Amino acid sequence: MEIRTSSPMRVRAAHVADWQALNAIDSTAAAGDDARSAHIRRWLEQGSVLVAEDPSGIVGYSVLEYTFFEQGFITMLMVSPNARRRGIGAHLLQAAEATCSAPKLFTSTNVSNHPMQSLLQRLGWHPVGMVHGLDEGDPELFYLCRPAQLQPLRS
Repeated sequence: MEIRTSSPMRVRAAHVADWQALNAIDSTAAAGDDARSAHIRRWLEQGSVLVAEDPSGIVGYSVLEYTFFEQGFITMLMVSPNARRRGIGAHLLQAAEATCSAPKLFTSTNVSNHPMQSLLQRLGWHPVGMVHGLDEGDPELFYLCRPAQLQPLRS
């Protein structure tokens, strides 16, 4: 699966061989978080990762899973710190929407993550709830992609 964009960037399904590149652009893994690095490997092995790449290489990734009440859930959206504010996150979210095979697609972000909230709102996602206690002092906001935006894959 590959999604072409109007820019020189493309979004494609990730391969296990992308593991080192994803660790390099993921600010948490790059800071030495072994648990995040292990999560990245697991997501890759499960085939849950989409990557965005431009001529310089991989610049972002998203993880789409179906473990949230059997609905689609974007577990992770990460853009390389030096590639942010260029529309890469939007392309990854739109690619996840296009490939989601569940009737609903959710994601979440911390209350403190204003750039992600702004991106979700710009793309038409709607806030649907909040959970306290995951990150102390920084509640998690949950968002739902409008059902009309989802285009389930046809077999």
